[in-house]
Amino acid sequence: MTDLETAILERLKTVIDPETNIDVVRMRLVENLWVDALGKVRYTFRPSSFVCPIAVMLAINIKKAVAEVPGVKSQEIAIEGYLMAEDLEKLINEEN
Repeated sequence: MTDLETAILERLKTVIDPETNIDVVRMRLVENLWVDALGKVRYTFRPSSFVCPIAVMLAINIKKAVAEVPGVKSQEIAIEGYLMAEDLEKLINEEN
């Protein structure tokens, strides 16, 4: 694991699911973290349920947290296991 990957995971531990009071790393809501040498980050966000009512809020908070890590230049986020995955993925990635 690179220093940037470690820093991203540490920052993600500050993103708390308000329904469980557990961070998104411990809940395993972020998977497949990949970082290249230029600071491009890819990962998968898997909401806690297929109809998670706070999926959009969590996705935005995760994206903001990753963006705050020094060295992150861009993000590509895949959404899986969610009813509106395609729509949320388009929404969350449109600012990249």
